[in-house]
Amino acid sequence: MASVTSVTRSIRNAGRVAEITAALVEYGFDDFLIASGLDDLIFRGKRALGMVKKDEEHTRKPQAERVRLVLERLGPTAVKIGQILSTRPDLVPPDWAAEFAKLQDDVPPVDFQTKLRPHIEEQFDKPLDHIFDSIDPQPLAAGSMAQVHRATLKTGEPVVIKVLRPGIAKAIRADMELLAALAELSKDHLTNVGYDPQKVVEEFTRQLNHEMDLRREGRSCERLSEAFKEDPAISFPHVHWEASRGDVLTMEEVKGDRLSRIDADTLPQHERTAIVENGVRAVFHQCFELGFFHADPHPGNLILRGGGKLCFIDCGMTGHIEPKTAELLATLIHAVLKGDVDQVVDCAVKISNADPLLQQDRTFRADVWDFITRFQDVSLQQLRIGDTLDDFFDKLRRHQLQCPSDLIYLIKAITTIEGVGEQLDPTFDIAAYVKPMMERFVRRQHGFRAIRRRVVHNLHNFAELVEDFPEHIRTLMQVFQRNGFTINLEHHGLEDLRRTLDRASLEMSNALLLASVVLASALLLLAGSVNPGGWSETVFTFMGVSGFLIAAAFIVIHFIARRFRSK
Repeated sequence: MASVTSVTRSIRNAGRVAEITAALVEYGFDDFLIASGLDDLIFRGKRALGMVKKDEEHTRKPQAERVRLVLERLGPTAVKIGQILSTRPDLVPPDWAAEFAKLQDDVPPVDFQTKLRPHIEEQFDKPLDHIFDSIDPQPLAAGSMAQVHRATLKTGEPVVIKVLRPGIAKAIRADMELLAALAELSKDHLTNVGYDPQKVVEEFTRQLNHEMDLRREGRSCERLSEAFKEDPAISFPHVHWEASRGDVLTMEEVKGDRLSRIDADTLPQHERTAIVENGVRAVFHQCFELGFFHADPHPGNLILRGGGKLCFIDCGMTGHIEPKTAELLATLIHAVLKGDVDQVVDCAVKISNADPLLQQDRTFRADVWDFITRFQDVSLQQLRIGDTLDDFFDKLRRHQLQCPSDLIYLIKAITTIEGVGEQLDPTFDIAAYVKPMMERFVRRQHGFRAIRRRVVHNLHNFAELVEDFPEHIRTLMQVFQRNGFTINLEHHGLEDLRRTLDRASLEMSNALLLASVVLASALLLLAGSVNPGGWSETVFTFMGVSGFLIAAAFIVIHFIARRFRSK
């Protein structure tokens, strides 16, 4: 375990440690502090735990709710981590994920004139009057990481500006450094949680860094906008880069109403159907065709522009999926709908990078078949693809197979848009609508053009290999001439064989030595009998008899030694 001294030196804000400890103890998690070994870090032991008393009212609440309250108490970083966990059923139980989904990062806004305006001017290194004609000091939204304000450019175009709170990046970096130090400290104590705490912290750090990079959000918005430029029903806000900087992102103000603020009953049936159809088509196209998708298409991030047309906003949370994984996932969905157990098992093994021999495991195949049969007598209208994928990967986790993290966000995107469809138009058959899309996608992956493309790609790689082969051989020979080769062989489980071979070699050596002594003694006795009565007979006979006695003694000693070793 990491030493307390080294971890303490890595923590820049000891007050933050005390704040975290106080929150955990107040909500009844002092047992976690002790189990994780963190109590040794706080003021040399349990003395820190006595500084704050448990709140009995809090400790009677369910554990998941108490964790949510702790996260809300600890501020922006903790809230964001909780929100990320609400999308990660591979890390927390479903009831915890549902509780974390209640986390809200609405906080009192930063005063525009005294704090936010100077921060924006610092970003542009010029007065705001040179860039904007006006900025509404009242925020449209105030989150723990950023605020959104309406504004007007010098050209008269209405826009919205998203601004990171002053100092938020520094605060989040300090909290993540602290969390990394605590994860290192507790890793030896939390060995049965099913994942590596340090790797989870690293993943959360990457996610938070992405959300703090507003330029990345702008690029994501442009990339998705370009992908749907030929689709009049789907759009993304235009980014004004001339009015954007590291902590400031300026985008067009999209006219329309957020779906979260619309009463679905007030919309005509044909418009509700159009909304669901456009949203589902857009999300599935992003996930399976582009391999780059808006990971959080909830009603608050969808603006209705009339006639069922949608604009996706807030591209801060996006996901990537590489083409091969997308192909496997589409094939998996198609195989589940067909009830093809062999294809489902094959896709599962490839997606989770499992041992191919698992395809022949009867228990695993039985679980997969049990999963598939649940959907054989269910109409497509009752089938929710996101929940189906979530259940499937939950079954994989029971066999110690891990769902890749990029698929977690893809499942979240699909589940979210299906929830939107269920809310707006429960009669819309999403599974039936996307089934032809999946079939077309699978056919394209196995059609003539796809095969030709793969053949050309493989031939190109083979030609490069042949072309570079002489150079690789020359490099290999140069290494051999200069440094030689060092070959390290490692074996496991051969120790018994090695001892057996050693004993066999020793037995053979002893047998050869014993045979040599007996043969020499016999030759000496024979030499003595050639000249009877002489001095040579006495000497040779003595030596021959002595040799036989030595051989006999060796046999007796060896027999006793073997009996002793066998005991």
